[in-house]
This record gives sequence, C-alpha cells and structure tokens, in this order.
Amino acid sequence: MGNLLEKDREFENIPSIKAKTLRINLHPDIYGTFAEIGAGQETARHFFRAGGASGTIAKAMSAYDKAFSDAIYGIEKDGRYVTQPRLKQMLRHEMKLVEERIDRKNNPDYLFFTYANTVATIDFSKRYKGHGWVGIRFQLDPKQKEFDEIILHVRFKQNEARLQQETLGILGVNLIYGAFFKHDKPKKLLKYLYDHIDKDTVEIDMINFIGPNFRDVDNRLISLQLIKNNMTDAVMFGPDGNNLLPAAVLYKKNILALRGSFRPVTKVNMDMFQKSYDIFVREQTVDMDNTIVIFEITLSNLKASGEIDEQDFMDRAELLSSLGHTVMISKFQEYFKLVEYLNKYTKNRIGLTMGVNNLVAVFDEKYYRHLSGGILEAFGKLFFKDLKVYLYPMKNPETGQIMTSNNLKVHPRMKELYKFFKYNSKVMDIIDYDPDIMHIFSRDVLKRITNGEDGWEEMLPKGIAEIIKEKNLFARKEVEKVEELEVDED
Repeated sequence: MGNLLEKDREFENIPSIKAKTLRINLHPDIYGTFAEIGAGQETARHFFRAGGASGTIAKAMSAYDKAFSDAIYGIEKDGRYVTQPRLKQMLRHEMKLVEERIDRKNNPDYLFFTYANTVATIDFSKRYKGHGWVGIRFQLDPKQKEFDEIILHVRFKQNEARLQQETLGILGVNLIYGAFFKHDKPKKLLKYLYDHIDKDTVEIDMINFIGPNFRDVDNRLISLQLIKNNMTDAVMFGPDGNNLLPAAVLYKKNILALRGSFRPVTKVNMDMFQKSYDIFVREQTVDMDNTIVIFEITLSNLKASGEIDEQDFMDRAELLSSLGHTVMISKFQEYFKLVEYLNKYTKNRIGLTMGVNNLVAVFDEKYYRHLSGGILEAFGKLFFKDLKVYLYPMKNPETGQIMTSNNLKVHPRMKELYKFFKYNSKVMDIIDYDPDIMHIFSRDVLKRITNGEDGWEEMLPKGIAEIIKEKNLFARKEVEKVEELEVDED
C-alpha cells in the first residue's frame, strides 16, 4: 500500500478544494460511500466535479424523506434525525454495505471509507440558524479490522441555506482529506477543517477522534484546541475523557455551575459543590433527575502565565474526571456571558456556586466598562432569568470573621444594587459549610506541591493526593497568579 503520508509531497501547501478532491480521486486505493441528509449532496458534488470519481465513489445518496431514511437506518429512540446516534448509525450501516459488496480478494489494497452527515439548515423564518453532525469512518491499512472515526458537530452562522450548504460541502472535503493525509497530526487536522472557510460562517463545538490510529489522542486536549483556535466559545467533556456536545448535555436541564481554577481541586471545592447541590435540588422548581452539575474553567484561567499550559490543563482535567465530574472550558470571563450561554439551551433553574470574593468582584464596575449599559446591562442579563447564587462563606485571615452575604463589602456605589438582588432572594448563603476546612486555598496547596513540602495531602478529597503523586501532577509547574475575576474557592 505504501505510506499515504509519503505520497504527493507537492500538496504540502494549502491545496484548493479541487486539488484535495482530485488527489483523493486519483489515489488508487481510497474507496467509499457518501450518505448526506438535510443539505443536499454537497460534499459528494465536489468529488464528482473534480473528475476521476469513478475509482473513489462507490455510492452517493441522500435519504431526504424521513420514512425512507427510517427504512434504511432504523428509527431513533427519540425520533430525531440530526443527532450523533443517527450519524453513527449511518456510518455503521454504510460501511457494512461496503464490506459486504466489495470483494476483498479482487481489491486487497482498498482503503474503505464512509462519509456521512445529517444536517438541518436555516429555517424559513430564520429563527434557527441550523446545525449538523458530520463524520467519517475509514481505514488507513486494508488489513485494519477496527475502523477509525472522526465525528464532529457544527453550527451554522450564515443566513442563507445555500451558503450553509456550500460551507458544509467544503468542510466535508477538508474532513475526508484530513482523515487520510493529516491523521497523524490531529491538532493541525482540526485547523485544516477551516481551509477555504471563514470562521465566522460555521462553528465546530465538538469533535472526537476514535479508533486504533487515535489511541494516543486525548480528546480533552483536542477539545481545548477548539477554544484556542476560536472555533467555539465553550466545550465540555465527561469523566471518560470524551468530548460532549454542550447543547445536548444542557438542553432543558437545571444547571448548577461551579467555576474555579481547580489547581488542584480541594476539599473546599467539593464542600462548595456538595452543599450548594443539596440546596439546589431542594428548590421547588428543580427536578433532581433533570439536573446537571458543571465544573467550569475559563480560558483566561488557563492562561495564567500568558500561554495555555496544556499539561497543566490535563492535570486539572485528570483530577476532576477521577471524581466523576463533567467539565466545561469556556471563553466567558464575566459571569453574565456564562449565564447567557446556558440560557440558550435551557429555561430551567440555573445556579452559580461562588465564594465571597467572587461575588464582590461581580459587583465591580470595572469589568463592565466595555458594555454600553455598564453594570446594569450585565446584571440585566445575569439575573433576569431563573438564576440564583449560592454563596460559600470566607474566613477573614486577619480578623477571623466569617464573611457572608450579610456582611460582605461592595463598593459604596453598588450597595443599593447589591441590596436589591440580595433581598429579592437571588443570593443564598450556604450555612452548613465545614468550618474545619476554611483555611484551605488551592494556591497554597499548589505551592506546597511544587516546593516538595509535606502536609498538603489532607487538604484534598479522598484519593486525589495519591493520583497527584502517582502521576507527578503539578510538580513541574511554577505558581502563577490567577486572574482577579476568575472564580476560585479563595
């Protein structure tokens, strides 16, 4: 077969879409099918137009009618069509047909692939911009029994269905090309998905690399690249390390969000989470079975030293995942932006767990000078929905006084505004906190770890110290100052 990466070195510069499709069409071994639902056969059309497609395309189809689609791929449990399970079923079904219908004896070097998408473009009222799932199942060695997969979710930003269709077609070509010729550089492959596409036209908010050739790929790091490359505003991953689609996870849920550095996660973090969660699920409008908790880290928190330290990010993610938590990485430095984002997907109760210092920072005008309406505009977006702040107290290190919502100090100009939200039950104190752990601050724990000191182990949740020692987490790091607005247990 030969190494695909060694062939056609003249394509090292960014090739045109026609050059990409022609390279694939002229490759003697790449062979597969296209199944596109919802936006036309936009990707397949590029390959047909390039020429030489007869040696590449076994079949191209669009099962537009829902009944016809169900007859081919089956009926999804939720009855929906633009979903990840639907896409995966399409990939499995089409690849099975390829394997059944193509005789390997006559074609021993064929590299099978199936490209699929299921998409809803913008509606006539233009209320819903459109979104879709796109994926490819493929092999890089004809003897490879287990297939590789790249699956991603996109959100369209253009206001015409035709433009969205064109964007999808180019994206599809970039994905197929990347799968075969850039698979060993997944971070670069991610960037190449936007070849000949303006980032303002489409958002990629989830992607997963799966299969034998991606076993060394950590999808959490790939998720981080989506944020770094300005491909999306927020990403999520679960305890298993696989990326999640925020819209699917948050849809119509009651959401409790805890923002922090989690560097490392401490007993205070977990006490904040557990005590606020206990209050949250007792709220009359909250259904425990329809509730999700998010541990959120902002991008600026990850840039404490100017650049994102990916190993530092992975250390934090490792610990939160080990505790079984869902993690969100976002670009939302201000709380109102986070709440705006969450409100896109749910109208149910949203809770924010934060410490005293963080609530004081929320009432600091300097963070809202870029808004035409200043702090009032921000607070209108922050509190106009069904939102409540669960406030964890802080012990004043100088006086020993316990600071709560009743005695915290905001700027004199903000006193009346604060009272308004306080006495309208938007802020609730956590009163059953653990007083024996209030001396714990993550920055102090981190210093002890990096300096090789003793005594930090008991400041962390059960099992966390053992993971840090076993995997030598944070030991390579210098302690950095956390952004003032970032939420920490401090």
